[in-house]
Amino acid sequence: MEMIKKLREKTAAGMMDCKKALEEAGGDMEKAVDILRQKGLAVAAKRAGKATKEGVVAAYIHANKKLGAMVEVNCETDFVARTEEFQQFAYELAMHIAAANPLCVSREDMPEEVLNREKEIYVAQAKESGKPEHVIEKIVQGKLEKFFKESVLLEQPYVKNPDLTIQDLLNELMTKTGERIQIRRFTRYVVGEEA
Repeated sequence: MEMIKKLREKTAAGMMDCKKALEEAGGDMEKAVDILRQKGLAVAAKRAGKATKEGVVAAYIHANKKLGAMVEVNCETDFVARTEEFQQFAYELAMHIAAANPLCVSREDMPEEVLNREKEIYVAQAKESGKPEHVIEKIVQGKLEKFFKESVLLEQPYVKNPDLTIQDLLNELMTKTGERIQIRRFTRYVVGEEA
């Protein structure tokens, strides 16, 4: 029972899902986490073609009133959009965006000029450090992966639980609701900063 509770805290999955995952993993906590994540990915893949025309716009304003974020999260039905769990996810996502300052929702959304500028910087840094040409490409690729993890919303570690990414949280919510859920867009405001 204690292990189920710990797994539930770590993944936010349902009690029965945690129990089944632990049984399947033979009591191995890390293996159980992987099983739950794969289950979330399977549900997400199955629902990939479904239209997401319902949803909510959630907002978060920091206590000092100088930082805020808005996010649009879509789902398939109004029923799911009105659930407390869905609305809580959207609100916490807005809070995460305010805190973590992502540049875009997914890698595909990353502006080409931003990506090219980052590559140029990484290539220049690697050349300046005297690395051989054949190593530079691997260094640049590694730095780009780190850049994506810091800048792409779906790949960022969740501020409230860095063991999970935003994609993990999204997969868990899709598993629980049985619907396709999509983070459509967001905007972040800081007093005195240009948009």
